[in-house]
Amino acid sequence: MAGDLDLASSAFSHNFFASNHLGAARDAFHRRIMESVVLETSMGDIQLELYWDHAPKTCKNFSELAKRGYYNGVIFHRIIADFMVQGGDPTGTGRGGTSIYGQKFQDEIHPELRFTGAGILAMANSGPNTNGSQFFLTLAPTPYLDNKHTIFGRVSSGMRVLQRLGSVATDAQDRPREDVKIHKARVV
Repeated sequence: MAGDLDLASSAFSHNFFASNHLGAARDAFHRRIMESVVLETSMGDIQLELYWDHAPKTCKNFSELAKRGYYNGVIFHRIIADFMVQGGDPTGTGRGGTSIYGQKFQDEIHPELRFTGAGILAMANSGPNTNGSQFFLTLAPTPYLDNKHTIFGRVSSGMRVLQRLGSVATDAQDRPREDVKIHKARVV
């Protein structure tokens, strides 16, 4: 296609990819370009673009957990209208979940990434450097969360589904009155 970068035929490509970094460089290039995650929920699909350049460890954790089926059948256990939708805890309590790195891993906070609107994907935590498997999607700007949670993506398709998720009836503890599930999380 005209205007597309043809890495296979460029001189840069030949010299760079001829090195022993061929596999790792190619894998990183393709992952950053192509890999996103689709959450097939009980209310519809939400596609998430991942910010591999800003939060590689967090994106790897989320992507790997999705590949392993970790999020399949998991509920959104906390929904607060005009704020956020939270999931990723296989116990459904808000107290569970582990990362691919063990229990918890460190934040990847970048000052240029901010909670400027609906559809921001970030890690839920119980304080600095306590990331596991839980994540949330914002329903509105939440600037008071800036520099407190690792932002690692955004909704690229399915904002109407997210808006519907954010408007379900909840109890006094912000739990949906009827289960809203991630049927399947898949990497695309």
